[in-house]
Formats: sequence, structure tokens, C-alpha cells
Amino acid sequence: MTELLSNYLGGKWQAGSGTGTALFDPVLGDELVRVDATGLDLAAGFAFAREQGGAALRALTYRQRSALLAEVVKVLQANRDAYYEIATANSGTMKNDSAVDIDGGIFTLGTYAKLGDTLGDRHYLLDGEAARLGKDPLFQSQHVLVPTRGVALFINAFNFPSWGLWEKAAPALLAGVPVIVKPATATAWLTQRMVHDVVEAGVLPAGALSVVCGSSAGLLDQLQPFDVVSFTGSADTAAVIRSHPAIAQRSVRVNIEADSINSAVLLPGDSPDTAAFDLLVKEAVREMTVKSGQKCTAIRRVFVPEALFGQAAEAIGARLSKVTVGNPRNEAVRMGALVSRAQFNAVQEGLANLRKHAQVLHDGTQQPLVDADPAVACCIGPTLLGVNDADAAGAVHDTEVFGPVATLLPYRDTVHALALVRRCQGSLVTSLYGSNAAALGAAAVELADSHGRVHVISPDVAQLHTGHGNVMPQSLHGGPGRAGGGEELGGLRALNFYHRRSAIQASTAVLDTLA
Repeated sequence: MTELLSNYLGGKWQAGSGTGTALFDPVLGDELVRVDATGLDLAAGFAFAREQGGAALRALTYRQRSALLAEVVKVLQANRDAYYEIATANSGTMKNDSAVDIDGGIFTLGTYAKLGDTLGDRHYLLDGEAARLGKDPLFQSQHVLVPTRGVALFINAFNFPSWGLWEKAAPALLAGVPVIVKPATATAWLTQRMVHDVVEAGVLPAGALSVVCGSSAGLLDQLQPFDVVSFTGSADTAAVIRSHPAIAQRSVRVNIEADSINSAVLLPGDSPDTAAFDLLVKEAVREMTVKSGQKCTAIRRVFVPEALFGQAAEAIGARLSKVTVGNPRNEAVRMGALVSRAQFNAVQEGLANLRKHAQVLHDGTQQPLVDADPAVACCIGPTLLGVNDADAAGAVHDTEVFGPVATLLPYRDTVHALALVRRCQGSLVTSLYGSNAAALGAAAVELADSHGRVHVISPDVAQLHTGHGNVMPQSLHGGPGRAGGGEELGGLRALNFYHRRSAIQASTAVLDTLA
């Protein structure tokens, strides 16, 4: 039997008592490791993190905690090669795709280490200025933010086992809140290995960082009123979490990132021979193929003026036809695998459903694989669909196929385009392409209420923009409505989730001591 990965909980490594769930190489089909959380004393583990880890973190200042993040960065950088090997084996990703996850997570940690240093040697934060409560300024109200005295439980998705951990853990640890991460089972190996390396390096207080691999059964039952939970995954699972007594009755704070049918829009005025048109085509192809389309922020719908529909389909299809798919270890391959057989089947099923409502403009499902057995490998080529009537294509606006699939849709004018974009009922990101600054700005503001991020790409930033699907720690990550209503990152704004706001009403002399 393959190695059974240990969980780290209650300040010690613990193996589950069951045989475990196997993790596989999605290209070769080999069993890699097993994970299991059966029999763990979850109550004791949560109590240890809450009482020991939390107390130790809160005893430090923001500057001291930022220094801990910097030390974690050093540990992770020293082990990058091993992480890349695990990502290739367990996620089937290309090296560049693995970098988005691994180096992206390390970069986010480093960013928060620098941001935390600016907060200085404090144990709490002031929120705004003091406000008078009467005519005499002697008695005032000052809002403060203090670290919550609980634990942060992260239930993460399979697509970003590194970044998904560290983009949440960075602000939590900086805020002084201990972390327990439950990675998605299919790709848990990388998360477990990173936690292992950090724990063994001894850079964090005992109980500050824990990992539970395997089933999530019983985790939510351990949550107490001052804990927080952050979930990334399907809307169906999010609904179950929201209805749990910990959230519904004990008011545990929850952050949700769920389904998101993201869009890219070429605004009117740019023909196929313009830079803006080319930028849209390149970004659509990149978002369809990076991590085989397995990104919460990937482009799912591409909107173009109806007169350009045929040319856009041809241009995107031409680029997709050059994407070789197969074993990421082969230098000739440009796109790897989906992470598991279950994910492969889900993408096939979702694509079959969308095909009932759209035509196939570029079919990547039939292309031969490079250095991979199609009977074993969870690989599928990029597929571009199209519809002639965007208003009637309800399934396209409501269905997210979490793989290398996107749909091209025509629109009549800008008003029509923005209305179609909003059919997604809220998403993580939309991107706008064009050369008219005023039109781009107006459209961005119009879409801001229904999107966590609006990524505007004009020719002047062609070499500077960070990418439609790349989540930067300085900007908000999350989205309203269907996307879950959550907010992560956004620089120091991310710390708000892990703090409690309170108004201290006192004399000016007392409030002066807080400053």
C-alpha cells in the first residue's frame, strides 16, 4: 500500500485509523499516496489551536507576525522543486500552471509579510477617527479592530492546493488567528507537504497551523461563535455550510467563494486588425488552457459585437488548434490534465449539456493526446462553443463547466452586452477590452456592482496587465450573488474578516492611550 499521509492537529502528527482514500496521477493513473482523517480527536485539535496557537499569535505584534510570514516564505522557497514534482504528479499541471499555484502562493505570503510590517508594533488596529458623542468633545467613540479569539477553518478547492491555502492563511496569521486547513482530497498532497515543511521548520507557534486530510466530516461541528470558516467550492456545498448550526445558530462568520461564470467583453469600435481584438483572443485562449481551465476565475463567456462573431471564432479557434494536450512531462505538450477521473467525467457531462444549446466552433475533445493513453489520462482538449442568439442561451449564462470550455456570444450594442454579462447573477471577475478609455471606464463602473473584480485591458497596458484570471493580493478576490458573496485579499482589507470591530466609548484621555 502507498504512503498514508499524516494529519497535523493538536500540535502533533497523527495518522487516521482507516485505510484512507487514494490520490492518483491523472495522466499515468498511478496511485501516489493516501489520505485519511478517521478517528482524529477534532474537538481536542480545535481547542489546542484556539487556546495555544491563538494565544501565542495574539501575544505577538503585527510586525512580529509579519516576520513569521517572511520565515514561512523562506521555508517554501527552499522546497519549491519538491512542490513542482508533486503538482505534476498529483494535479497533472504544466510547469507554468504549477507556478501560478506554487509561486503565486509564496508571492502572496511575501506581500502580506511586507504589508504587516507597515502596521508596526501593535496588537490591535484603530478603525477611523474618534467621533464626538455630544457637544463636549471630552467623551468620544473610537472603533477598534481586535483579532478574533477563535480559529480559522479553511475548506479548500482542488484546483489551487498551494495558493488556496496561503492566500487565506497569510491574512489570518498576520491578524493573529490560528489556521486549520482541510484541502480538497484529490490534490491534498501538496497542501500537506507544505504544512509539513513549515511545521518541521518550527517557524510558527505550536497550534498556529494545522492540516486535516481526508473527509471533512465533523469539522463544522467543532466551530464556536468566535471562529471563522472560509470555503471555496460548489454552490451546493456552500448552501450546506450556510445551513449548518454553527453558522445559522452560533453566528460563526463565513466567507464563501462558489460558482462563477466569468466573462470577457470586446467593446464596440475595435475591428479584427486592432490590438484590442488581438488582446481579447489571446486572453480567451490563455484562460481556457491554463490549468486546463480549472480556475474559478477562468473566462467562460466571450462577448463580441455580432458583426465580428465569425472572425472572433476563427481567430480563437486558430490559436486553440496549436495547443497540444497530454503528459505535462513532455516538452511538446502545452496543456496537461484535469485533476481526476471524477473531474474529467464532470467536464464531459457539462460539455454534453452545453452542446444541446450551442454549436461547436472548435472541438478539442477528439484531438490526439501527446505521450498519454486516452483510456487512462484525464485529458481533454480545449473546446470553444458558440450561440447565435445570446438572449435565448439561458444554459450558457447559468452553467459553469470547470474545464477548458468557453462559449462565444454576439451582442448588438454596449447596453445589450452589459445586460448579457449581468445574466451570470454575480461573478468573481469580468474583463473588458477596447481602446476608448471613456467607454472602458463607464462599462467598468456599470459592471462593478455584480463583479468582485473588473479587469480592463487596453492596448497601452498590453505588456503590463496581470491577466484576467490571475488573483493579485493587492486586489479583492470574491464576488456577489452566484459567486458566493465573499471577499478575500484586497491588501490589508483581508484582515477585517479575522478581526472583531468594537466601539470604545470613553474620555479623550482614555482614547489617547489607544493611539
